[in-house]
Amino acid sequence: MDTESAAHAADIEAMHQVVATVERSQRRKDPDAFLSLFRPDAIWTTAHGKVLIGLDAISAFTREVLPASQWDGEVTYEVAHVVFIRPDVAAVKVRQRYVFPDGESEGAPLYVMSREPDGRWLLSAGQNTEVLTA
Repeated sequence: MDTESAAHAADIEAMHQVVATVERSQRRKDPDAFLSLFRPDAIWTTAHGKVLIGLDAISAFTREVLPASQWDGEVTYEVAHVVFIRPDVAAVKVRQRYVFPDGESEGAPLYVMSREPDGRWLLSAGQNTEVLTA
């Protein structure tokens, strides 16, 4: 594997780790772990269409909603597809599943991630879309 391919593979693995941290933070209802993944100027849209601009707004919403969320089941997040917009910016399509004792629901988030100067990949924007079944 050449150096460029190795760097590309390392970037994709780092994005997988961001998504895995989103999953863990949701399972544990841990706002600090979730919020550590965002750039200060990030934009986040919830599954129900609430638009949050900037880390302060994302933080206020997350600290209110996540610890108080009432769900009993399993949640999984997996990277479905990555498109590099440029070497330090990528669109990441995620498959999100919540499995409850009486059924399940699915989401199709789209995350825009950017590689920061220190090498970390952070969430720059997210659209957390709920998938409705007929």
